[in-house]
Amino acid sequence: MKELQCTSSLLMVRPADFHYNKEAAESNAFMEEVDPSKDTQANALQNFDAFVNKLRANGISVFVVNDTLEPETPDSIFPNNWVSFHADGRVILYPMEVENRRLERRMDILDEVRKNFVMNEIIDISHLEEQGIFLEGTGSIVLDRPNKKAYVCLSTRSHMSALNHWQNLFPEYDIITFEAFGNSGIPVYHTNVLMCVASDFVVICLESIPNKNQRQELQKAFQQTGKEVIEISFEQMGAFAGNMLQVENEAGEKILVMSSQAFNSLKKVQIEAIERRTQILHSELGLIETIGGGSARCMLAEIHLPKRQ
Repeated sequence: MKELQCTSSLLMVRPADFHYNKEAAESNAFMEEVDPSKDTQANALQNFDAFVNKLRANGISVFVVNDTLEPETPDSIFPNNWVSFHADGRVILYPMEVENRRLERRMDILDEVRKNFVMNEIIDISHLEEQGIFLEGTGSIVLDRPNKKAYVCLSTRSHMSALNHWQNLFPEYDIITFEAFGNSGIPVYHTNVLMCVASDFVVICLESIPNKNQRQELQKAFQQTGKEVIEISFEQMGAFAGNMLQVENEAGEKILVMSSQAFNSLKKVQIEAIERRTQILHSELGLIETIGGGSARCMLAEIHLPKRQ
């Protein structure tokens, strides 16, 4: 059975104390500190709840788990970095660079997911943290599931040696690695901020990849797998236009999910190219993007596990 690219089931973690994470900012150039007088937690909750409601109103199943005040996990709103859920019933737990983000891995969250989905095996490769080796879930690895391609932007958060461990678990995947940089020359910290792989198209900031051979290898893979390439600019990547996720609702309709900032950065021709292939859903994410340095896709952990009967 061919694995589907899109799922209609998502895990989201409702933050308890969302704020600027200084540790994470060391390798995430998308993060900005803001006036401390702004109530970042209240802003995050408002935008989080509105996002969840919008997803559900469009027929997407969202399983929301509340974060806890202790331990302190300011980035818990981005669960896709510590866990991935696969169609064969496997769950993978990942090694994370930022020490306080490692506290986001919670077995009670998996217990909640298990109530509705079949988990055959939990595989924990987070022990690689002890060796200073990291791979941050579907932030690091952007998957083309039906075509068995895994795209990875190598960085301090995405190490080749950790990727080798992942490939031992998924030997059927062809892994394509590259390096990418922002307009200022700072390395891009996660693959999913510069590219989104949908069922029949790719949104990607190719100009962030300076190596010509790596760009050509990516374009060859997209051509082989029948993906239309929709290019975005440095500026659009900075507005999180690469941080999108295509999902499928209960009616079987495909929807590309993004932030309102990302949507507003797109040109008419780009929107038309996307809408020829899928619906668009966007939601205001406010300070979540500014302070957290992540956007809509980072907030969504796809659940590809088999559903319980």
